[in-house]
Amino acid sequence: MEPNWQLVRKLSTLKKRARIIQQIRAFFIAHDFLEIETPHRIPANAPELNIEAIPTDDWFLQTSPELCMKRLLAAGYDRLFQICRCWRSGERGTRHLPEYSMLEWYHRHHDYHRLMDDCEALFLDISSGDQLTWHNNIIDLTPPWPRITVSEAFAQFSSITLETALVTNEFDTIMALEIEPNLPIDRPTFLIEYPAQHASLARTKPSDPLIAERFELYVGGMEIANAFSELTDPAEQQLRFNQEETQRREAGKTPYPPAVAFLKELDTLDPSCGIALGVDRLIMLFCDKDVIDDVVSFTPEEL
Repeated sequence: MEPNWQLVRKLSTLKKRARIIQQIRAFFIAHDFLEIETPHRIPANAPELNIEAIPTDDWFLQTSPELCMKRLLAAGYDRLFQICRCWRSGERGTRHLPEYSMLEWYHRHHDYHRLMDDCEALFLDISSGDQLTWHNNIIDLTPPWPRITVSEAFAQFSSITLETALVTNEFDTIMALEIEPNLPIDRPTFLIEYPAQHASLARTKPSDPLIAERFELYVGGMEIANAFSELTDPAEQQLRFNQEETQRREAGKTPYPPAVAFLKELDTLDPSCGIALGVDRLIMLFCDKDVIDDVVSFTPEEL
C-alpha cells in the first residue's frame, strides 16, 4: 500500500511548526510567564454576534480561553500564557478552521501598549532575524512597527466616513473590503483605538470614552492577533454581554447562558491586558504557506 502522500508532503512543515511552538513556549517562560491549562469544555463563552460556539451536551467547547484566564488574573496571577485548542462552528476557509490553535497571554498592571512590545519581541525571537518572506513579500520586522488608528485608516482608505459606517452598521464590511487590503504589506501593522461600539471586552480610554484600548495586528495584510486593555467593570461588561446576546437572539442564533462566574469575579481584576494570537496563521507566515490547510496535520475533510 502507498503511504498517504498528503501527510508525507507536510512533514517538513510540521517539523518547523513544532519548532516554532517550542520557541513560543520558551519565549514566554524566559519572560517569567506561567503556562496555564484551562478547561476546553465550559458552561459559557463570551457572547459575540459573529462567533458560533459548538455545543457539547449542555455546555460548549471554548471559542477562547479568555474568561478562565481572566479569572486567574483576578485571583492575583501576574503573567499568564496558554497555547490551546479552540472551536468555532462554521468557520472554514483558506485562513479559517473550525478547530484551531490559539496563543493567549495576559499581564496584570499593564495596558495594551505592553502587548505591542511583546508582539515585536516574539516575532523577532521566532525569526532569529529582522525579516520574513511571505507571498514573495519581504516583511521588515524591525521595531517599532507602525501604529495606525482606526479613525486614520478610515480617513485614508474608506469610501465612507467612520461615523457613517457605525450608523449604517457597515463597519465590519468596510474593514474587510477597504481597510484590511490597504494596510502595509512590508511591515507588521497595529490597527489601534477601535470605536467604543466595537470594544468587545476592552476598556475605553479614560481621556476619551468613545475610543476603546484595543488593537489588531496585521502581518502581510493578514490579521494575526486581537488585543485589549481589559474592561474590569462588571456592570459595564454585563451591559455589553446583554447587548450582544440581544443581537444574537434577534438574528435567530443559539442563545448563550450568562458567564456567571466570570462576571462575579471581574470586580477583583486589577488593570490588565490580554491578547489572542492565531498560531496556525503565525505558522503560515513563518513557513510561507498560502492556506491554513498546509500547516496542520489534518483538516476536517481529511478525517
